[in-house]
Amino acid sequence: MPIVTVQQGPRDTELKRELVKRVTDAFVDVYRIPAQAVQVWIHEVPADSWGAAGKLTADK
Repeated sequence: MPIVTVQQGPRDTELKRELVKRVTDAFVDVYRIPAQAVQVWIHEVPADSWGAAGKLTADK
């Protein structure tokens, strides 16, 4: 059973729904497994709790 973890900033529910569908579909197509075998975990991190290039994302 594949488990995919996505770490990202907050997104609206509709975008997350689409992401989960597409990631699941990719595993179904490539691995030829049932959709029920795929889990997608979304871990949302607030913009003031992560950074890139030496700056908080919230400061960009």
